[in-house]
Amino acid sequence: MPELPEVETTRKGIAPFVVGETVKDIIIRERQLRWPIPVSLKRSLKNQVIRKLRRRAKYLLFYTNNGCMILHLGMSGSLRVINDMQAPEKHDHVDIIFESGQILRFRDPRKFGSMLWTKDDPMGHKLINHLGPEPLSEEFQADYLYARSRKRTKAIKTFIMDSCIVVGVGNIYASEALYHAGIKPTQRAGKVSKAKYERLVVEIKNVLSHAIEKGGTTLRDFINGEGKPGYFKNELQVYDRAGDPCNFCKTPIKMIRQGQRSTFYCTKCQH
Repeated sequence: MPELPEVETTRKGIAPFVVGETVKDIIIRERQLRWPIPVSLKRSLKNQVIRKLRRRAKYLLFYTNNGCMILHLGMSGSLRVINDMQAPEKHDHVDIIFESGQILRFRDPRKFGSMLWTKDDPMGHKLINHLGPEPLSEEFQADYLYARSRKRTKAIKTFIMDSCIVVGVGNIYASEALYHAGIKPTQRAGKVSKAKYERLVVEIKNVLSHAIEKGGTTLRDFINGEGKPGYFKNELQVYDRAGDPCNFCKTPIKMIRQGQRSTFYCTKCQH
């Protein structure tokens, strides 16, 4: 699944081609995604100028004077900018055609993505209004995370992956940040010290910032807006490295299941 760095990389990749451009037409080949694409989307978006493109959590927000399109890449979605009407492939569900001749093509093999429309402030939308702070914002600090964790019995990894606590810390980046912070992923969130939360916040910010700089993590389907893969996978310390030696202490990396997800950690470095 594309996580925050992949979505941010996509935003940066497509923004120069869509912001300030006028939508000439929209071709919808498949309307049944996670939620059906609204029948009104084409009418609402056509002839509108994309004034701004923002990201909130894993949602991309296309602002116009008429409203805002809320797009989610789902499990396997991607956005590509193409220069001409290349023949669509099986999973190319939507084309947004601009007057410049550029086409923004949405591909989603598993159809878990979504394209919705709101005339109101998207920050008040039911999919967005309950979300926690952005991990790279000033709002996300150790004092906040420590206060929210008190009396919490859930594991620290599950806690920081809760989008109501903080958005965008998906499975890969949670494992990596906990490794760098030296925290065992199964430790109860309410038992983690203030000092460790201070380190964890720093490492979450570092890991996500570095992943964005590298263009995301290529696992399964992700490609960025230019069709190029991300390269952060080459720098993963624990994720998907079960049995490999820890790069610091040489202890074999361990893999366990937490809920329905795989967790990777070093039994010596994380405690």
